[in-house]
Amino acid sequence: MCNNILQYGHFYAWGKEHGRQTMSMRFAFKFQYFHICNTPHHHFLNYVIAKYAAKWRLIPTLEFNEPGCDTSEQEKLMLSHKHIAVVGWEARWYDLFLKYKQEIIDLFAFKESVVKACQPLLASTKGSCRLGVHIRRGDYATWNEGKYFFNDEQFLKLIKQFLELHPGATVYICGNDPSLDQNLYKRELAGTEVIFPKGNPAEDLYVLSECNYLIGPPSTFSLTAAMYHDAPLYWIKDAALPLTEASFGHFDELFQHIL
Repeated sequence: MCNNILQYGHFYAWGKEHGRQTMSMRFAFKFQYFHICNTPHHHFLNYVIAKYAAKWRLIPTLEFNEPGCDTSEQEKLMLSHKHIAVVGWEARWYDLFLKYKQEIIDLFAFKESVVKACQPLLASTKGSCRLGVHIRRGDYATWNEGKYFFNDEQFLKLIKQFLELHPGATVYICGNDPSLDQNLYKRELAGTEVIFPKGNPAEDLYVLSECNYLIGPPSTFSLTAAMYHDAPLYWIKDAALPLTEASFGHFDELFQHIL
């Protein structure tokens, strides 16, 4: 989901800069959690038309699959066609993304149903420091040879170091590990309010986006959460390093170094 948010953000920014309308296939029929899903062009009929127009070669398809490549020729093709399908994860217009960043954030504002579902979790800590922790397991056990697959002991060590910097903070823990030992975290963090949201992906993303600080392995999920309110984000690359205030980065720089 968050890969798609950031991918479309680049194309949206490029389109705005060049006076071209854009549509995200994913948010025209899937991930119906955001304001963009209610905007013109983003509905199932347009998704079907675009999908089969590309499949039957009624419109050309352009790929962005080479990281760091010169896209000038591809941009010429996009400008020369009234309708064109673009695919791939390697389209990058960082300056344009930052130029239109607030518009992108507004497009991906959460629907009221998502906000409403999460308010009870956030209400009790309103005004206090919130730490959002994203525990990514699942595919991270093998992705990049497990480089960013961290165990509970490593996460707990970092959380405790954060609490030394921000005593009294509330900790929100989201992730994709259904067997996460929640009792372990509650025992090890006794005296700290620890909350485990159990919502859908958008609800978890919203909760993280409302936190003052974020910690997690390199992932577009925590990165997108940080985008909404420019929350300081610590991407764990070496869990042995001590956590300090200087460990945290910000979206505008981190999104240019997605692994």
